[in-house]
Amino acid sequence: MNNKSELKEGELELINNYTRRSLSEDEVYVFSLVLCDNEIDRDHERFSDEALKGLEKLFAGVTGIMDHDPKSKNQSARIFSCRLEAPEDRLTLDGRKYKRLTARAYIPVAQCSEELIAMIDSGIKKEVSIGCSVGKRICSVCGEDIGRCGHIKGRVYDGKHCYAVLDEPKDAYEWSFVAVPAQKAAGIIKGYKITGEAGENDRKGEITLENNDIEKRIFIGGKQSFTADEISALADRLRTLNEKAADGETYRRRLETDINKAAAIALPGLKRDTLCFITDKMSARQLEELCAALTEKAASVMPLRPQLSPAGRNEKHDNSDYRNI
Repeated sequence: MNNKSELKEGELELINNYTRRSLSEDEVYVFSLVLCDNEIDRDHERFSDEALKGLEKLFAGVTGIMDHDPKSKNQSARIFSCRLEAPEDRLTLDGRKYKRLTARAYIPVAQCSEELIAMIDSGIKKEVSIGCSVGKRICSVCGEDIGRCGHIKGRVYDGKHCYAVLDEPKDAYEWSFVAVPAQKAAGIIKGYKITGEAGENDRKGEITLENNDIEKRIFIGGKQSFTADEISALADRLRTLNEKAADGETYRRRLETDINKAAAIALPGLKRDTLCFITDKMSARQLEELCAALTEKAASVMPLRPQLSPAGRNEKHDNSDYRNI
């Protein structure tokens, strides 16, 4: 397999900084990828620009694995250079200047790597996700630690979308080939050619930008025109989101009702207004935990009410309906 056309000047020297012996151009397969960016991702989080700069240094030399499974047999590639890019005239969904951390990685050309290289070249192995730690997770609504302020990621407060700003990176553990990454743009790309802000490892190449995302065009603003198919896709997307939002609200109301009933028995001195103030700031998972705790407490106070008895306290249950076969 000949990969000379993919190697840029000086890259083989960078690769050999990580090898036990010096490899030739024919012994390595190289590719470009986007590790992360400053967009708000599927988990309602985004990296700060300063965090991206810190990760640029931390990810040099980091190994690539499969599905975040930290086993040596899953090691498949290694990053040999990183670069922070700021494509011109491109904004994030909420109107900030778009920035992303790109990298160059290599795979040794060998019989054991032929399948992975073929999967990359065919576009099957494309999406990636990173593993790292940060010192701060800042609430976009109030600027405080999002784990303590009470705001819930994904909700809207007085017109402000709540998400976590990830800052002060501490370590970069790995990057992985995955099926569905949290960040939509994270994955293998075709090279690079962009002007704008860059980091210490500045290199030029070629890349294809993905500017055709309909939702991004809406948030960028300005005069836009859409085809009939795009309008139909937006309508379907809005309909789906509304249905999911309605289902979520129904589930929350059910949990809150169960919590109020259990609290009336377990914590009779707690006013309902106070309880509602507390539960309104909770996520669905937190509501589930509170409901379970109050239900168990209420059952200990009034054990004769079977609807409040936790599973397994007084009787055995057949859970065969929930088994995977």
